[in-house]
Formats: sequence, C-alpha cells, structure tokens
Amino acid sequence: MNALPPDTNEISALLRLLDDDTPEVRSIVAGRLAEVGGDLSEILPGMALELSEREKEFLASILLPARRKTLREEWITPGFGTAGLGDDWELFESYLRLMSDFLHDGLSLRQPLSDALDLLAEEAQEDGVAGANDLRVFLFERKRLGPNDSDYYDPRNSDLAWSVAEGVSNPIGLGVIYMLLGQRLGFEIEGICFPSHFLCRICEEGYPLIIDCYDRGCIHSQAVLTDPTNDLGREQRRALEGSADLGTILMRVLNNLIDAFVRMGRAEDAALITELRDSMAP
Repeated sequence: MNALPPDTNEISALLRLLDDDTPEVRSIVAGRLAEVGGDLSEILPGMALELSEREKEFLASILLPARRKTLREEWITPGFGTAGLGDDWELFESYLRLMSDFLHDGLSLRQPLSDALDLLAEEAQEDGVAGANDLRVFLFERKRLGPNDSDYYDPRNSDLAWSVAEGVSNPIGLGVIYMLLGQRLGFEIEGICFPSHFLCRICEEGYPLIIDCYDRGCIHSQAVLTDPTNDLGREQRRALEGSADLGTILMRVLNNLIDAFVRMGRAEDAALITELRDSMAP
C-alpha cells in the first residue's frame, strides 16, 4: 500500500530537518516532500519558518521532479501539432500556464498566470487604457514591464507569471504578455518573429506600427522599416510584413527555454522541453 502524502504537521516537521546533513535524514526528508506535488508556496507562509538560502535550494531541488512529471502528463498535443492551435488563444494560454507552473520554484507565493493577467488587464482599464497604443504606453513607457537586461537568458523569462510579478522578461515574453492583455481588452496586437528578436504590430488610423516591447515599447512605422532603401535585409523586411500564428510563437517560446536550460547546464530540463516541442511538430 502506498503511503499517504504528508499532512501539514508532517510537512512542518520535515522542513525543520532541512538543515540536517545526515544522508539518511536527507533521504527521508526528500522522499516524503517529493509527495506534495512540487508546490509548497501556499503552505510555507503558515509554517512560521525562516529558511536559509541553502535550505531553499535543497527544497526547490526536491520539488522540481514532481513539477516535471506534472508538465509531461498535462501537456496534450492537439491534432496537427502547433497548426492545431489556430486562433485558439485559450489553448495557447494554457500551454504558457503549464510552463509557468513548471518554472515556478514551488516556494514563493504568487498569482497563477491567468489571474495575474486578469488583474493587470483590470489595472489597465482602471487607468483609462482604451486601445493598443494606450496599452503600450501603460506597460512599457510607464515601465510597468521592461527588459531583463541583467539576466537575458534566465529561464524564468518564459514564466510569464514571474515576469508580470517582477516586471521583466525577454523580448518574446514581453510581447506575448502584451498580446494576451490585448486579447482580454479587445485590442488587435500581432506578433512578429523577427530574426533573433520578437516584435509586435498594432494599427493606428489605418497605419501599421511596429512595437519593440523590449525597447520600452519603442514605436516604428512599418512602411519606413520595410522601405527597400532601408538598411534591413530581405529576410528582416519579409518578417515585418507578415505575422506569426500562435503555434509559431509557442514553438519560439519553447526554443528560447531550451536554449536557456542548455546555457545553465540543466540538461534534464532541456531534454524535457525538447520532448514537448518535438511533440508539437505538425
């Protein structure tokens, strides 16, 4: 018979043993805490325990395998792979939410992705945001969100709940948050998979404008950027004239995350995301 997962009292007792370096004790603590499902963030605040950084690292390493298991089990590939996403924003967000839950450390208390986006959309409405350009100003010019210049390759840039909470992400993270908020507020915002970068497009008075969310929402005329006399190459101009579907954007997010894990030497996590990405191939 399998043992029941630890209750709150046992979890509290186990957490008090985190500083015990005895191999036998560590093995027991790791084994039992592994049964909690990878997330203790809603339990820890009531424990009245102050964990050291070393203890947090050990605890996070114990919880990670359960989140890997959950991600693999809940990742359901639609028919026709990424092409099956079509314009299904709800399905698109569900994949981002799964990745967010996986990338969470399991320790810090925070809002789930969809709740965080809902609240940010409400905040924008209360601020009088009435269009995609207003939203650009609200998010980027007013520095509600900005570039993660200090750690561009941090895997957490793909955890959009973390990005909303911390106010930073990479180009595609910022662009996707902008797009998801636009969907909630009824604004049309397109994604552009520019070579080695990610941009967005909005229209103002019938004119397409290119938004660089990573450059504090810097705004450019598409007509100017795509003019043949411009310094941009043919591939760059072609990217600016088109838009990326949700499946393509999701694949780019996954590729960025794989690259981030490889750079950190997290081979097992890189292999897991590679497996999920490959399952989405049309």
